[in-house]
Amino acid sequence: MGTREDLLVAAKQCLAERGYARTTVRDIVAASGTNLAAINYHFGTRDKLLNQAMLESTATAVHQIFVSLPETAGGDPAARLDAFWHKLIASFEADRALWTANAESTAQALHNPEIRAESAAAQRDARVGLSNALGQADLRIGSILNLLITGVLIQWLIDADNAPTPQDLSAGLRALVDMIGPARTEAETPPQDS
Repeated sequence: MGTREDLLVAAKQCLAERGYARTTVRDIVAASGTNLAAINYHFGTRDKLLNQAMLESTATAVHQIFVSLPETAGGDPAARLDAFWHKLIASFEADRALWTANAESTAQALHNPEIRAESAAAQRDARVGLSNALGQADLRIGSILNLLITGVLIQWLIDADNAPTPQDLSAGLRALVDMIGPARTEAETPPQDS
């Protein structure tokens, strides 16, 4: 590994151990065996390094959830989505430090235009990835899932005892679909992944 990769590994470790807000440049330098100049050279700022580490860690965590899902009989997307909710919430519980750091890094993006742009690009990629992971070309599915993941994460971090269970999430989505009804107009034709 090179210095850049050493810094990313150290930043991921620090995020897991200390969270976003409490990770200092000194922490990263100590964990990586590098120096402050290396952070500035490869990333420009601590925030850009931590954001990159956070984006990679979160993408890896969600990818691991999807690859661990069993293939469902007949490719049933509903069964795959139910399994996804179970694995995601188990991940929130098992890797709370990662997900807490994720929420902290989202707040940082609100105050830094460069980090906001990087995070926005990652959100667009996530929407495509989430749609594809469920075997769907409709990007609105990925958008809604991305929205729900963020909301469920915040609820689990703040009040896990009263946050929705996987069963609540699936049942709630089904209830929303029933409430809206099956009618679809020409204007509702789904956008496709290009």
